[in-house]
Amino acid sequence: MATNPGVLTNWPWKPLGNFKYVILAPWVVHSAYCLMCKGEKEADLSYLIIFPFLLTRFLHNQIWVSYSRYRTAKGNNRIVDKGIEFEQVDRESNWDDQIILNGLLFYLGHMIIPKASHWPIWRTDGAIITILLHVGPVEFLYYWLHRALHHHYLYSRYHSHHHSSIATEPITSVIHPFAEEVAYFLLFAIPILTMTFTGTASIVVAVVYLTYIDLMNNMGHCNFELVPNWVFSIFPPLKYLMYTPSYHSLHHTQFRTNYALFMPVYDYIYGTVDKSSDALYESSLKRQEESPDIVYLTHLTTTNSIYHLRLGFASLASKPFASKWYLMAIWPVTCWSVVFTWFYGRTFISERNALDKLKLQSWVIPRYAMHYLLGKQKEVVNNLIEEAILEADKKGAKVLSLGLLNQDEELNGNGKLYIQRHPKLKIKLVDGSSLAAAVVVNSIPEGTSQVLLRGKFTKVSYAIALALCQKGVQVAITKEDKYKQFEQSDRFGNNLVLPDNYDQKIWVVGEGFTEREQLKAKKGTLFIPFSQFPPKKVRKDCCFHATPAMVAPKSLENLHSCENWLPRRVMSAWRVAGVIHGLEGWNVHECGQTMFSMDKVWKASLEHGFRPLPISI
Repeated sequence: MATNPGVLTNWPWKPLGNFKYVILAPWVVHSAYCLMCKGEKEADLSYLIIFPFLLTRFLHNQIWVSYSRYRTAKGNNRIVDKGIEFEQVDRESNWDDQIILNGLLFYLGHMIIPKASHWPIWRTDGAIITILLHVGPVEFLYYWLHRALHHHYLYSRYHSHHHSSIATEPITSVIHPFAEEVAYFLLFAIPILTMTFTGTASIVVAVVYLTYIDLMNNMGHCNFELVPNWVFSIFPPLKYLMYTPSYHSLHHTQFRTNYALFMPVYDYIYGTVDKSSDALYESSLKRQEESPDIVYLTHLTTTNSIYHLRLGFASLASKPFASKWYLMAIWPVTCWSVVFTWFYGRTFISERNALDKLKLQSWVIPRYAMHYLLGKQKEVVNNLIEEAILEADKKGAKVLSLGLLNQDEELNGNGKLYIQRHPKLKIKLVDGSSLAAAVVVNSIPEGTSQVLLRGKFTKVSYAIALALCQKGVQVAITKEDKYKQFEQSDRFGNNLVLPDNYDQKIWVVGEGFTEREQLKAKKGTLFIPFSQFPPKKVRKDCCFHATPAMVAPKSLENLHSCENWLPRRVMSAWRVAGVIHGLEGWNVHECGQTMFSMDKVWKASLEHGFRPLPISI
């Protein structure tokens, strides 16, 4: 929102929310009806192509967003280091409004303007007119409109909304108040309307021109330099006819320079070129890929989880993972991604963060949770994890924490396999078990006298049971064999019990906790997971806490996507453990059966600003 919102700031269909697309439905249905009734030969191709073209624009923008986020995470050629936060993602979540507006105006134009129908495929004279009108009136008028929008009156009411984003993303280019976007549309419509009224319009020229606008807009806001030096060496005047991402980035950091649309020639004519434009361009081109200090190694979960990654759909990534019905519409893409990752996938970087001068990165193993459960994939998955560890070690990372099933005991012995294979590793492997256990223990409400321990028994559950017993809390274990196994140790004292009922109000549950077992709990029971994955919520009359996690400190930068099902700015304990390991400089592994002192790692996490995640009841 602008500093002091002016008239026509909000988009007219804002109250419709996600149902805003119904605005285009009448025309889409009518165009499909015309195609079926008249056939391909008699139907107006210029009318039929509007909706498919809008879909390609959605795809075009999404490709830019995904690629830009990938490149800025890697760091090579990145222009601005400032991070992006959830506030910016929310502000830019309506980037598709301008596509809906364009579609609406295209359909209305086709209805109202007689010459706006039955365009030919191509006309050379129309292409020449479009080029001349863009270089002349469009670029010239945009330059002065842009300067006017930076006058304090218009800036505070309209353009400040766009400039709220210092570190830009491709879709930042179309984040404007409604009135401002209408003004831009009228500018870009000059060549198309001129072609229409002069009878020189064609489908290819209109599509190419609008695609050019999208391409240049996205490129100018992508926050990494991608225009190579040789382009300007071959044709030096191009410097005045095409801007670069670093050129426009300066406009977002300096505000009073580099006003040009796509052609800097008018900045040169009127003396508004930023003096550091060339230097920033050169330095951005030379910038190398960033080497992380701490790596969090995770993997894909469900087949739809690829869309919830930071590199996927920004609006989904910024919210806790939840199934969306509309993702069924792109099931062919989903199936293709599963097959592709199965045969050709390589570990990739998904996210970068910064905390206390340490560079953090999240890497993703291109395998879904189902792959980890297939015996035939065990060796393949282990090889991918091993390659990632060696790559991180080569890049000089200090710590790598194993997330989700990458530290599965049956798969690799909680990471011990890699230490055995590579005893001279400089990087320290962390499975985060001690902090996960500490988070669960400190989530138990004060005054609790007894808890029930259910699910698969792991070193985390053992540590939790031991810590609670030593605090004087009774731990009930329903499995007699495990009870006898634990009872053999005198460390548990008399606080380990074999219950004859399920009256406990606090259940600490892990992997393998079944829906059937949930039904045995009393109304109002609180389930606290110690597993990597959350249990399925069958009981609506009970409370479910999140999987072991902590709230990130405000000083953690560039955190604008949710980690799987966790809330915003909340990180899994296994991920936090790696960060704490690096911040404290602990030069030892924590994997296999090795565990840190729970008190030590818990206190360290609190000292560095991490906070417990409150229980929602």
